[in-house]
Amino acid sequence: MANIKSAVEIAMEKVEKLGKATEEERLRWRYIPEGEKLAAKYLKQDCNLVVEMSKYEENIVKHVVAGACDILIRNISLPKNYSAKSNNSKAMDGLKNLKIDKVGVENVFSQIRRIFSHYVEQGEQQREQAYELLKAKFEANINQAIQQQMGSVEIKIDVERHPQFQEEWLKTQAQLDLQYLKHLDEYKQELLSIH
Repeated sequence: MANIKSAVEIAMEKVEKLGKATEEERLRWRYIPEGEKLAAKYLKQDCNLVVEMSKYEENIVKHVVAGACDILIRNISLPKNYSAKSNNSKAMDGLKNLKIDKVGVENVFSQIRRIFSHYVEQGEQQREQAYELLKAKFEANINQAIQQQMGSVEIKIDVERHPQFQEEWLKTQAQLDLQYLKHLDEYKQELLSIH
């Protein structure tokens, strides 16, 4: 019975086996969250990222930049409305200021802008066509169900307000957006790898 260990003893043994964290790991753990907070502040309150970064020592700034870049990249999304477009622009400007390889960043941004342009132009047409097709399908299904139950009674129903129609439309929109999101995520990963 003397060999039975408590959960705390087992956890402490595991921690000892891991070894102590290096100074670099401790810096990363401390300053990446600071960079994340700084990026959030930049997106919401419009602070100057370059000035804020100059406040950190050289061995720390890379961790702050890494945290900030992660948040800025995560805030790039499909331009579904004016707010998203504005947020994208701000996040991309912030990334340009933080990344060293400006040419590499701008090359990825041009690909992202191409996706955004296609999403706004051709994507809008696709969404309108899909919406009208779904609406017509729902109207036909509802009219058929009404005729089966009530005979040839003419009832006008606003299918767009029907919860099942709205649910199907959300699914359809998600499927249409998926192709754009896949490409956007690839470019976001590429941005993460650029210094």
